[in-house]
Amino acid sequence: MEKKPHIVIFNPDQWRGDVLGHVGNAAAITPVLDRLVETEAISFRSAFCQNPVCTPSRCSFMSGWYPHVRGHRTMFHMMQPDEPVLLRTLKEQGYSVWWGGKNDLVPAENGYDAYCDIKYKPEKQPRPETNLHGYDQWRGEPEGDNYYSFYAGKLEKDPTEEAYYDNDWANVLGAIDFIKNAPEDQPICLYLPLLYPHPPYGVEEPWFSKIDREKLPPRIPAPDNWDGKPSLLKGIYDRQNLQTWTEERWDELRATYYGMCSRVDHQFGLLLHALKEAGIYDDTAVFFFSDHGDFTGDYGIVEKTQNTFEDTLTRVPFVIKPPKHIPVIPRVSDALVELIDFPATVEALLDLKPEHTHFGRSLLPLLAGDTDEHRDAVFCEGGRIHGEIHCMEKDSVAQTTPSGLYWPRVGLQQSEEAEHTKAVMCRTKTHKYVRRLYESDELYDLQSDPGETVNRINDPAFAGILAELKDRLLTFYQETADVVPHKTNHRF
Repeated sequence: MEKKPHIVIFNPDQWRGDVLGHVGNAAAITPVLDRLVETEAISFRSAFCQNPVCTPSRCSFMSGWYPHVRGHRTMFHMMQPDEPVLLRTLKEQGYSVWWGGKNDLVPAENGYDAYCDIKYKPEKQPRPETNLHGYDQWRGEPEGDNYYSFYAGKLEKDPTEEAYYDNDWANVLGAIDFIKNAPEDQPICLYLPLLYPHPPYGVEEPWFSKIDREKLPPRIPAPDNWDGKPSLLKGIYDRQNLQTWTEERWDELRATYYGMCSRVDHQFGLLLHALKEAGIYDDTAVFFFSDHGDFTGDYGIVEKTQNTFEDTLTRVPFVIKPPKHIPVIPRVSDALVELIDFPATVEALLDLKPEHTHFGRSLLPLLAGDTDEHRDAVFCEGGRIHGEIHCMEKDSVAQTTPSGLYWPRVGLQQSEEAEHTKAVMCRTKTHKYVRRLYESDELYDLQSDPGETVNRINDPAFAGILAELKDRLLTFYQETADVVPHKTNHRF
């Protein structure tokens, strides 16, 4: 390949895979993504992450490894210097790599020089109150029903600002400036790991009012009893204390989240426009995907968990616009794909042979329309075994402090009971099986029960399907249990 394509990795945080207009959600306002899929991109309706929280997912999609391969199962076990990261590979291939946004990938104490040429820091710093994690006046009283809801609502921009200038806006504008001044003698890789629509749920106008509350799809209700569901969900449900919320309040929270997604869609459009203005759009491969989803009121809870695998958490948006010379049939594909297929697709675009064993598969044949079959099953995993004290995420301030936003979830992870069970999901197009170490396994018929509300694990009618999924899970672990370094050692 004479000319390497430019690469844009647009990576919003915690965006559910069903909040997209072009997949049939009437409440979702995502015109930029919708137009792109109509004209020159493919969107995967059934794309799944490999862990439902930030760091393990990012370690996975930047390496092509499942979390169990090297134990990247917590928020505080990141990619080490001897481990493969796609950004470093691209930098070594001559790319000018620009990284603007959150980390959750490599140890901060090691620095970023090996992974990018620029780790962007905006000259104009956002106002402190735009950080809703730290500036949490929007929270209610500790004993109230808004203390752990993550609901901030409508945000007010400063009268002197054109937009609600927070870190996402700062990084998007920085990326646009980089595109305008990109080196002419190098291909560029632009990595934008944004914060939105990660809660707290808050957004400014016009996005706050854009969402038609009447068009929101029905919420998956909390179970009348939690039989067959993982104990972590029931523990979070009890601790978040949202049982008194009316559907009207839930609709406001969900509409705010949808508005956050709409804002990101708008920012994505600004970036695409900048690529066109710079004359490099046709030469650019654009990847748009999230690291995991969000409950957003489903099951009566908010935020996410580390070791449950409902589709609301594990299914994510995944849209690819290839450079113009790569064939693509624009559409929404029903193929089962995983985020570890992302680095494999980049490697295929560059005709690059990886120097490590990984488990991703190139999506280029699906882009071309040669097939809509890719995987027979997808996998997601998390949790820990008893005794793994170092996996309790004791580094988190919310571990033992009930005032922490994440205490309902993270506080449960210090228990040696069943809540932090090590678990793995095997999902086909029709069924989902979850194997758990310390409590009941789960089995769902996704055709009759897409909300995963009835655990069929002990239903004799599903014994055959259960046996098939257990065998598929065994094959998965046998195929991916380890990786052997490509470089051999001298024995003598």
